[in-house]
Amino acid sequence: MRQHVDETGIHERYREEIREKLEQDSFAQFLGISLLEFGPGTAVAELEVKEHMLNAHGTTHGAVIFALADFVFAVASNSYGKTSVALSMNIGYLAPSMKGNRLRATALEEKKNNRTSWYRIRVENEEGPVALLDALAYRKNDHFVSIEPQT
Repeated sequence: MRQHVDETGIHERYREEIREKLEQDSFAQFLGISLLEFGPGTAVAELEVKEHMLNAHGTTHGAVIFALADFVFAVASNSYGKTSVALSMNIGYLAPSMKGNRLRATALEEKKNNRTSWYRIRVENEEGPVALLDALAYRKNDHFVSIEPQT
């Protein structure tokens, strides 16, 4: 029988250590992604669309939108200090965004168990939704922060 682990308590006790680790994402830094909010199973981040992020049609490249969504997915799924990795992400692009737009992505945990967790991710600009994603994470046994036993 598995011992119950208070994952919300782990998030609360190690919140800053977890955040510092997740903000070390080099690719997110390269894109200029800023983590705005971070909670148990949730994350909000944004970036400003720059010239080098545009495709041949002058709209934001889909990979940039996906990368922003992937970052909030990573933060939300790892928010308990337990190592989680993506199993799948399904994206639907709803509307274009342009240079100068601020894209904001929000990840919300729908369900989690010991081995997997499910998320809904919404990417918006100033005019409304740009993309919606469903994402599934695999939750490993290890924690990337040093968890001290609670007495």
